[in-house]
Amino acid sequence: MAVAMPTLGLAEGHAEVPAAVPTDVVWILNSVLFLIGGFLVFFMAAGFAMLEAGLVRGKNVTMQLTKNVALFGLASIFYYLIGYNLMYPLGDWAIEGVFSALFPAVAVLEAVGVGADAVDDYAYASTGSDYFFQLMFCAATASIVSGTVAERIKLWPFLIFVIILTSFIYPLTASWTWGGGFVGEAGFSDFAGSTIVHSVGGWAALTGAIILGPRIGKYKDGKTVPMPGSNLPLATLGTFILWLGWFGFNGGSQLAMGSIGDVADVSRIFSNTNTAAAGGAIAALILTTVLYKKPDLTMVLNGALAGLVSITAEPLTPSLGAATLIGAVGGVIVVFAVPMLDKLKIDDVVGAIPVHLIAGIWGTIAVVFTNGDATIGAQLYGIVVIGVATIVMSAVVWFILKAVMGIRVSEEDEITGLDMSELGMEAYPEFSKG
Repeated sequence: MAVAMPTLGLAEGHAEVPAAVPTDVVWILNSVLFLIGGFLVFFMAAGFAMLEAGLVRGKNVTMQLTKNVALFGLASIFYYLIGYNLMYPLGDWAIEGVFSALFPAVAVLEAVGVGADAVDDYAYASTGSDYFFQLMFCAATASIVSGTVAERIKLWPFLIFVIILTSFIYPLTASWTWGGGFVGEAGFSDFAGSTIVHSVGGWAALTGAIILGPRIGKYKDGKTVPMPGSNLPLATLGTFILWLGWFGFNGGSQLAMGSIGDVADVSRIFSNTNTAAAGGAIAALILTTVLYKKPDLTMVLNGALAGLVSITAEPLTPSLGAATLIGAVGGVIVVFAVPMLDKLKIDDVVGAIPVHLIAGIWGTIAVVFTNGDATIGAQLYGIVVIGVATIVMSAVVWFILKAVMGIRVSEEDEITGLDMSELGMEAYPEFSKG
């Protein structure tokens, strides 16, 4: 087995495989890792849909399900048309390190002597498996936005924003690190995307929530009015699905399974990913019990997710104990950040901003505690550059949509619920008729 599974460089520096080694074995194993990781991350789409459906009120459940199915379909199409080649320019930068030319892949490969028939066979894994895996990350970014702006946004303006996010905003900012751009060259380290994926989705969601405004009645007479979700069992199911999918999210980001060392690393990533989620959940459980005298299930669910986001920037180098602590801090962040946003009157329906944005920032900073190659300066630089770019681009798109077609439903439609006003169908019709 040691002979049959040769070593291969990791994600950021794919070393050449010696000529005597059976490279087809490496190619197959790496492609399989991408495919398995990809369909696990795909299942996270179901997790997002179930989580959001459980945390919104019953009159808006069908809309959330519609948005989640539609956004995944749009992400699949537009990441194929534009985003993938913008994110991975294969050396064909229009502005070196900053903005890549669109649709360069086939042209670049042919220019270096790789015929069109062999395009799928270049490098260390099939481009089909690589595209499939990277697409799932792109779609997850859009899912983050969906929950924050729930219950008051129009369907089609939201979907247009998804098109821009998955075509340009996410692929462009991700290219600055994973595509060979200037942020990565500055030493910024983000293994699976605490900032590149989760914070980008969080910044886009935060910008949208501020421009959109809070739900009617959410903040009244200086107090926050609770608006409980419709189905906590469904939200819990969604959390467990996301927890499962994260093994593909982080484990697949090893990007190599062609050696004993690679497989050992993937196993460590799985273990650290799991224990970080556990740390986040238990920290939220204990803290809400101390602060509110009773545990809060929604905080526990988001605590687990915050733990997962926190470990995503570096799931390989921490010990199990360190990974648990990193995740636990994510759980603590959620418990304090949710009421903080309410004090600022920023209405985040499902708690995506604390989970994906704030915990994503924490996880990116935490890389320096276990990865000796990372520096706090480079980490902060990447967080700021990607954050500012995402805010500016998202704000421009949101404001244009608001001016051209409006992004918020009418007060009457919001009170009625988006299921009936926007879609004309209810998720639970038997209960509303009683």
